[in-house]
Amino acid sequence: MATCGTHSVPTPFSGRLWGCYSLGESGKLAGSPLLKNSGGPSSMNILAVLQERFRAALAPLVEDPTDLLTMIRPSGDPKFGDYQANFAMPLGKKLGKPPHDVAAEVVAKLEVDDLCDPPEVAGPGFINLRVKDSWLAEAAGRALASERLDVTPAAQPRTYILDYSSPNVAKPMHVGHIRSTVIGDSLKRTLKFLGHRVIADNHIGDWGTQFGMIIYGFKNFLDRAAYQQEAVTELGRLYRLVNRLVSHLEAKQSLPALREQIEKQRAESARQAAAAKQTPADKNIAKAARRAEGNLKELEAALKEREAGIAAIENDPELSKLAAAHPDIDKSVLAETAKLHHGDEENLRLWREFLPPCLADIQKIYDRLGVTFDETLGESFYHDRLPGVVEEMISRGIARESDGAICVFLAGQPAPLVIRKQDGAFLYGTTDLATIQYRMERWKPDAILYVVDHRQSLHFEQLFGAARAWGYDQLELQHIAFGTVLGDDGRPFKTRSGDTVGLEGLLDEAVRRALEVVRTGDEHKPSGAEIAAEQQEVIAEVVGTGALKYADLATNRTSDYTFSYDRMLAMNGNTATYMQYAYARVRSIFARGDVDVAKLRASGGAIDLAHPAERSLAIGILQFSEALAQTAADYRPNLLTAYLYEVANRYSTFFEQCPVLKAPDEKTKTSRLLLCDLTARTLKQGLELLGIEVVEKM
Repeated sequence: MATCGTHSVPTPFSGRLWGCYSLGESGKLAGSPLLKNSGGPSSMNILAVLQERFRAALAPLVEDPTDLLTMIRPSGDPKFGDYQANFAMPLGKKLGKPPHDVAAEVVAKLEVDDLCDPPEVAGPGFINLRVKDSWLAEAAGRALASERLDVTPAAQPRTYILDYSSPNVAKPMHVGHIRSTVIGDSLKRTLKFLGHRVIADNHIGDWGTQFGMIIYGFKNFLDRAAYQQEAVTELGRLYRLVNRLVSHLEAKQSLPALREQIEKQRAESARQAAAAKQTPADKNIAKAARRAEGNLKELEAALKEREAGIAAIENDPELSKLAAAHPDIDKSVLAETAKLHHGDEENLRLWREFLPPCLADIQKIYDRLGVTFDETLGESFYHDRLPGVVEEMISRGIARESDGAICVFLAGQPAPLVIRKQDGAFLYGTTDLATIQYRMERWKPDAILYVVDHRQSLHFEQLFGAARAWGYDQLELQHIAFGTVLGDDGRPFKTRSGDTVGLEGLLDEAVRRALEVVRTGDEHKPSGAEIAAEQQEVIAEVVGTGALKYADLATNRTSDYTFSYDRMLAMNGNTATYMQYAYARVRSIFARGDVDVAKLRASGGAIDLAHPAERSLAIGILQFSEALAQTAADYRPNLLTAYLYEVANRYSTFFEQCPVLKAPDEKTKTSRLLLCDLTARTLKQGLELLGIEVVEKM
């Protein structure tokens, strides 16, 4: 079992089961293509067709059967058919009838003769359905003839703004950007494939305090020769240096208050411990004592970490000298930031000078990842809108003054959304509100999706609440949250020196290791190496980049995952390498048999599903539309990776049990070649929607 949302459910495509149903982030039940975002029922989306048929059969019994329809799922065991409807028990309870009788009543009204063998009612009321072999064969034929594998575009397409990646241009892209970038890119591709209008918007950080730090560093700590040789590297060094000095100063200033807080918490912990000792049977008091002790330990750990950071600066001769020479560096940075925001000629000139090389450096990473955007607008683009946003929210009574700041107070939120500070400075929330305003004016979207780290959840709750109060209450606003990339120690993935891992270095290492895998595999082929050295390097770039992406996408995005090159490049298991190898293995059949695929498709041959492995593979392929609908329903690419992995496994079984080139007769050979072709096309299309390329040989 795996956890999906807050409920334990069978893992997608575990055995023959497909579908992960959970409470989606909107609070609505997700997982059914009927609920939202699906491509619409197509002839190939078996589940959607069944749900529509059951909707008609349930209409006389219940006013709105939508929740019941989510309980129609692929069967977990072939002996129970291909699909099961498991709603009879809750419906029977609601109607006051035995579940078995309810199931029988629904089956009597169900019209699926064209699609399924006669439905069976089993046990307390499970309805088992087996799709007709003839229907599967016809559907496979339609998929073969369709460039889109018979996936029908949405009947009512929506307009989506997808906000993802969003790096700060003053810093090199690092491992923390990989999740937002690849999840966002995959969702863009999937939603577009389903027929929706999608605008990919890279809301880059090109404004704010980070540039105040760089400008201050440029004016005070610049290595001119290093800047001329490699501008981005030197700007990154300046940012890290100034940020470290500012953090050092802030840490020193915070020590008295933190120590005072620890003393208060120590007293509270002692009081709670004494109360627990006096009343050992009271579980609530014991729980409060443990919580107080835990809070104390957290504060003590924070103090220890802060003191260690201070010591690291003060024990470093060069850094301690710089810290002493710049005792008000925090205020100086804010002053440089304010000058930039108020149009200071020198700071604007420097800002304009810094941007081009920084953006070019980021673009190199996107080019390697194959990631593109429809719009790239930095925070600076919205700067002129910010005063108007604040004034409008004040005039409409949405925001008000509090201790000199302008805030939006929202019901149920622990703190207000501050949109203008006491000193007149604007914040991220102000820019995000201005961005929503601009996007609505320009694109008029139905939904805006923010693919951002889960640690920003509170910010987005406040932002969405403020936006709805501002009048955008019909707009779907979703925070597509994701977890953290961890190292072997279970902490955020960093280098041995403690620095954040750069994304370019991560890609380089993945490609280097992929080249070893490709070379080793090629050398151990029965007939000897087949791939030229230059081609091996091309394949390694595809395999290494794909491995990095797939390892991220195959993880439920709300979960953390541990980074491992060995695991992501494994030739077995749910990895991109295995998927790419499965595709190459299918293609190798055509190469070995000297099969002209174009002629094969035009031959008029039909797919026959006489063997169980053929049927299993065919129905797996034909569930592609379902997998895409599920992926879009809750914005989770891992549902697509799970589907592709299952298809690859079914193909492996088919390959072992059903000879293709040595089939017993020409008709069977043609049928199996067509099934191989359909498998390869499905794997390739699915991987493409994940942003992953395939190779013809591995």
